[in-house]
Amino acid sequence: MSMEKEMRIPPIKDLLNYTDQVVLVTGGGSGLGSGIVRRFAEAGAKVVVNFHSSEEKASALEREINSMGGEALGVQADVSKKTDVENLFKKVVDIFGQINVLVNNAGIYPLNKIIDMDEAEWDAVINANLRSAFLCTQAAAKIMIEQKTGGAIINISSIEGKNPAPMHSHYNAAKGGINMLTTSSANELGKYGIRVNAVSPGLIGREGLKNDWPDGVSRYLAAAPLGRLGEPADVADACLFLASPGARWITGANLKVDGGVMTNQIF
Repeated sequence: MSMEKEMRIPPIKDLLNYTDQVVLVTGGGSGLGSGIVRRFAEAGAKVVVNFHSSEEKASALEREINSMGGEALGVQADVSKKTDVENLFKKVVDIFGQINVLVNNAGIYPLNKIIDMDEAEWDAVINANLRSAFLCTQAAAKIMIEQKTGGAIINISSIEGKNPAPMHSHYNAAKGGINMLTTSSANELGKYGIRVNAVSPGLIGREGLKNDWPDGVSRYLAAAPLGRLGEPADVADACLFLASPGARWITGANLKVDGGVMTNQIF
């Protein structure tokens, strides 16, 4: 008997249609996360905006999406804590009945030299960026397995997971861990129809960045073949693709979204 699984080829018009899909974005209240939330909402998804401390921004985003005819729910949770994660996913299922896509976006990225860093700072970065992704992946996978509908998990990594930046040893290590968590999870969860992929952004523009870090911005622009900084929508659209039926035979992948900056020679 053939062990091959049948796969329905969806029509092109349905590839990015997320109507009736429930998408949870951790760290979705601001920055890159809010850009990901907006694009999934635009594609018709019911979006869960997880936030830790940015309640005001998350509430404004929730109101914005709902006022435009979408469906958004803001939920506070520290996703580096198991109890918070359990409560978050329970609330999502209680309200929406399912979860189809998880985007592990939550994280922090302070700067410090490795010789000056204390254990508390190291632990905080590893917990916020890597432990959170593990806990949420585990919780989402259990629900998706019980649903028997498969699902998609997208981990927001970074080009720093492969090409370290100075004063970021904790963040570099966390994103390197995210890359291997992605591969390992994809290997274990594929038999349940759950695909796990990563997106590795380069430098994403934000208000005030050019003033805060003019040297870094100019160096990035000079190194990026496409000649600009990234926008949240650039990363969001990569997530939409990887979570969609268009990526139905893709799992364990890590998609660089960096304007081509990693195409440069290291030496």
